[in-house]
Amino acid sequence: MKLKKIHHVAVICSDYERSKEFYVRILGLTPINEVYREGRDSYKLDLEVNGQYQIELFSFPNPPARPSYPEAAGLRHLAFEVDDIEEAVHNLTEHHLHVETIRFDPITNKKFTFFADPDGLPIELYES
Repeated sequence: MKLKKIHHVAVICSDYERSKEFYVRILGLTPINEVYREGRDSYKLDLEVNGQYQIELFSFPNPPARPSYPEAAGLRHLAFEVDDIEEAVHNLTEHHLHVETIRFDPITNKKFTFFADPDGLPIELYES
C-alpha cells in the first residue's frame, strides 16, 4: 500500500451554524457541498482550502466535548500554512479570537501559533 496524500479531515461541531460561520467567514474556506442527513439529524459541509477538498464539517445531536487540555490521545490539532503569520493573526484578532503568542520553530526556522475553533479544537497557523 502506498498512501498518496491526506484526502480530508473530519471535524464534528456542537453548533453547526456557529462553526460554519467560523470556518467559512473567518477562516475563508470555500463550501463545495452541503447536505442535511435527516436520518442522522446531521449536517455535512465539505470545505476546500485553496482549491482542494480538505475539511468535512459535521454536526450531530449532543456530541461529547473534546478533551483537550491536558491533551488527549488522538488528533492533536489541525494546521494551516499561511504566507504571513502576522497578517493572519491580525485578521483573527479582529474577529475577537484569542491567538497565542507567535513562536519560532528552531528546527525549521518558521513562525507558528495556535488558536481554537468554536468547540476548542486547536488550530495551528504555520508560516511558509
